[in-house]
Amino acid sequence: MSVTSKQTKGVRILIPTSDQLLTQGDLVDFKNEMLNEFKRIIKESMGDPGKRWLKSCEVKKMLGISHGFLQTLRDNGTLPFTKIGGSIYYDFEDITKMMASNKSSSGYIKSTLAN
Repeated sequence: MSVTSKQTKGVRILIPTSDQLLTQGDLVDFKNEMLNEFKRIIKESMGDPGKRWLKSCEVKKMLGISHGFLQTLRDNGTLPFTKIGGSIYYDFEDITKMMASNKSSSGYIKSTLAN
C-alpha cells in the first residue's frame, strides 16, 4: 500500500491512494470534522463570527462600514476596543450591544452613532 504526503503550513497531510483502506475511526473523525465545519458556517451565516475578538477589517466587513466610520466609532467611545501592539481588536458582544442600543424603529442610525 502506498501513501503520498504533502506539507501544508507545517502539517503533514496524507493523500490516500486508490488501494488505501479507511478505518471506522477515520470515518468517525471525518464526520466530526465535517459537522464542526457545518456548525461554524451556520454560525457565521447567522451573524456570529465564530470567535470573540475581531480585527478591524472583520468588523468593517461585518457592518459594511468604512475605515473612517470605524475610527469615528472608536474616537467617540461608541465602540470599545483593545489595542495590542499595532492591532486593534473588538469584542463581538460589544458590537452587538452597540447595534442594539442604536436600533430605531425607522431603520435609520440614531444621531448619537452618526455624530
